[in-house]
Amino acid sequence: MQPRYLDDLAVGDQFKSGEHAMDEAQIKAFATQFDPQPFHLDDTAARATLFGGLAASGWHTAAITMRLQVTSGLPIAGGIVGAGGELSWPRPTRPTDVLHVVSEVVQIAPSKSKPDRGMVTVRSETRNQHGDVLQVSTVRIVVPRKPAVDAVVTA
Repeated sequence: MQPRYLDDLAVGDQFKSGEHAMDEAQIKAFATQFDPQPFHLDDTAARATLFGGLAASGWHTAAITMRLQVTSGLPIAGGIVGAGGELSWPRPTRPTDVLHVVSEVVQIAPSKSKPDRGMVTVRSETRNQHGDVLQVSTVRIVVPRKPAVDAVVTA
């Protein structure tokens, strides 16, 4: 995909990422290092919790979402530079889920003090293969404007 600058974006633009297949080993490896709670580490223990079975950490889902957006889902020139946002997990991510992200531009605000950039608000849903929404994020990202093209002066 061609990188998009602030000037290339419009409210309502939508982007869909590629896919990422989850599995039990990934869930346990992430949890072991970053979120070592029983419902992320052990299926038997997880069955006795509100999850009713092994569930990925929400932070794992968020990390996969970021990777999918960077590699195939949100072609922002200069990279996806976050400036804050909101995050929720309406359903757990399971070992059998295949994730993809659907993003929509909801607001664009050119900077008044820094004319080389602006702020874009993007709402993204991380969904599984059934279309179930597992994560919702609304984030503000810093997006550069197209660089000025210097006129070539010939003598």
